[in-house]
Amino acid sequence: MAGWALVGARIAVTGGIASGKSAVAELLARHGAVIIDSDAVAREVVEPGTPALDAIVEHFGPGMLTADGALDRAALARVVFADPEARAVLEGITHPAIRERAEWLRAHAEPGAIVIDVVPLLVEAGLAERFDLVIVVDVNEQTQRRRLMARNGLSQEEAELRIGAQASRHRRLAAADVIVSNEGDRHALEGAVDELWDRLRALRAGTAV
Repeated sequence: MAGWALVGARIAVTGGIASGKSAVAELLARHGAVIIDSDAVAREVVEPGTPALDAIVEHFGPGMLTADGALDRAALARVVFADPEARAVLEGITHPAIRERAEWLRAHAEPGAIVIDVVPLLVEAGLAERFDLVIVVDVNEQTQRRRLMARNGLSQEEAELRIGAQASRHRRLAAADVIVSNEGDRHALEGAVDELWDRLRALRAGTAV
């Protein structure tokens, strides 16, 4: 990346489930980055009355809705995490809507801002080539499983099913331009993100890194 200018470049942060992507995004936002969070955008595009939610109900049935007409995420998760074909159908519905909304947010960012997309399924969706710089938040499989079980109250089997539904750690690291390790505590992660931000600022200025 030496001497490469960041101006106008597309940057993505990705990582496996429970790797700490949101924590990294939060710290980057504190530094001044404009964050386009695909998870948040994904929630927006399936709100009641949206075409994506209508398509989900049409394909998966009315059991995917709560009593007040919102998406029942737990019910949908039980279906798609156990069935790769169902997951592919869901992604075919939501991914175009997510990309359209993300492009709108990027177009309305302040000129000169460092805009960073947080894309959990970047590798799985084959989106790495759309970005000039891919940052992978990395943890080993044991840490990932332990954190996921604690965070979501899952059994080991349920956690392994969700991890297995994503790209392997090897595939994700192969797509990385920059790796941020999140094996340590919060203080260690803050230090790693401080260093990352310094590199991004240097790249924006066209300074060798």
